[in-house]
Order: sequence, then structure tokens, then C-alpha cells
Amino acid sequence: MASFRGGFLAVAILSLLASAARAQLSPAFYATTCPNLETIVRSVMAQVVAQDPRMGASMIRLFFHDCFVNGCDASVLLDDTPTMAGEKNAMGNMNSLRGYEVVDAIKSRVEAACLATVSCADVVALAARDSVSLLGGPSWTVMLGRRDARVASKDAANANLPPASDNLSSLISKFAAKGLDLRDLTALSGAHTVGVAKCSSFRPHVYSDANVDPGFAMFRKRLCPTVGGDANLAPLDPTSPNRFDVSFYRDLMARRALLHSDQELFNGGPADELVRLYSSNGGAFDRDFAAAMVKLGNISPLTGSAGEIRLNCRKAN
Repeated sequence: MASFRGGFLAVAILSLLASAARAQLSPAFYATTCPNLETIVRSVMAQVVAQDPRMGASMIRLFFHDCFVNGCDASVLLDDTPTMAGEKNAMGNMNSLRGYEVVDAIKSRVEAACLATVSCADVVALAARDSVSLLGGPSWTVMLGRRDARVASKDAANANLPPASDNLSSLISKFAAKGLDLRDLTALSGAHTVGVAKCSSFRPHVYSDANVDPGFAMFRKRLCPTVGGDANLAPLDPTSPNRFDVSFYRDLMARRALLHSDQELFNGGPADELVRLYSSNGGAFDRDFAAAMVKLGNISPLTGSAGEIRLNCRKAN
């Protein structure tokens, strides 16, 4: 009983510390120190998405892959060093995650306006929000005031990032460990209404899974042979690949998800009703997605005197 009480107390203390950190975030954090921050980020992202809509999807994914490891601390942006194996070469990121140069461009503009003031973590959070909005999705108020980590962890990324092979039980567990529930999981997965995936990620699903439409599987096999073509790309949502909408959920109901982990959301399990709701109610999806992105952005932020404000997002000061 003593050990249980000790464990419970430790969890309670961690929960209180996390709540205190979130309380320090504020939408007006840079109101006086960098009042044009959101205008700068929006301007760069508008140019980027106009030139390459796929980059909008990449920035949303970059935010998720940052927050889901050790919290929203921009650790995913750190390059490897002789003494640190960073997150860029983790299994879910290597030769897959994009957008680093976009963050660099935004950070350069921000530094010119507000020297050593705005964290890379906050830049990524704003860029993700603007990417969704620019692709036709909802907008929301981004809480700000995060600071940047000085270190990253390849091992933590490998342990935390959900692979495309995950089943629903594993996904629910991993999201719950980050304070995210089934509704958050189902809504956040809707980000796959934009972007692409590599053949190596969807090959097992279209060749081996039973819960996939045969015609859809045959169509994707043409792009993804049993051997070779691992880097060939297919849209996650073939209906409107560059539009943030509810087509993803309609694809799930038609058994036309590209990834195994996505189709798990509509496979006779507890997420089925949410998928049905979002497929026919864009307003409900927009509200739940925006709320889930705020919760995602609140995962273990560094605030106050923790971490630092990196001048170069790729390396610690």
C-alpha cells in the first residue's frame, strides 16, 4: 500500500507541475515583446502553402511529431551532434518529416523583428495552425510562451511516435499517455485529409489487411509493388488531397484508408461513431480538431526559466 501511495503521489505531483506549466502559456504572451509575430508567421506560411500545398500538411505533422515525444519543445528540430542522437533520424521521421527549412525561414524573419524573443516551439505551433487554416480548415487561438529544449532524444521518438502499423488499442493507449482521449485521437487523425504517405508505409495494408476495399487496394498496388518503389507517394485522401475537409472520414467508411492505423478508426470499434459524425458534420470535426490541437500544444511545455530561446532552431545556443 505504501508503494501505491508513493506512486500515486508522484503522478499527482507531475500532473500539478504540468498544469502549472500550461497556466503560464497565454495567447498574449508576445503582445508587447513581439506584437507582429502572428502576422509574420502567417505571411511566410501563406507563401509556402501557395507554392506547395503539401508543405502545409508537413508542418501539421511536424508539430505533432514534436509534441508527441517529450512535449512541444522544438526538440524535433535539433540536428544530431557528436554526443546526441536527435529525433530527425528516428523511425517515424527519417527521410519522411519535412518543413525544417520553412521553420528556418520563419525564425529568420521573426529574429529580425524581435531578437532572441520567440521560441522555435511557438513558431511551429503557429505554423501548424496557419497551415490548417490556409488549406481550408479551422483556426484557433494558439497559446504561447513555450521555450525550447536543449536536447532531443531519438530513443524517445522511437518509443512514442505511433507507426502506421498500430492497432486501435495501441493508439488509444499512446494518446492517453499524453492526456489525449479517443475524441482527440479521432479528430487529430483527420489531419490525414491532407498530405501523402510512402509505399513502405501503406504496402502491408493494401496487400495483407482484410478491412480494405479490393478496388482501392488494387489501385494502390499499381503504385506500390511487392518489391521496390518504397519511396513512391500516394495521397492520404485521394478525393481532395490539398483540402482540409471531412473526405478522410468518408474514405474510412468506404474502407479506402491508405494506412492500417487510420482504417483502425473505423473497424467495428469505439471510434466508429465519431467517424460517422465527422463524415457528415464538418462543423463538429472543425470544433473537435481545433480543441484537440490546443490540447496537443499543451503537452509538457517548457516555460518560465526552463529551456531556452534558441537563436537557431537546429542547434542549442
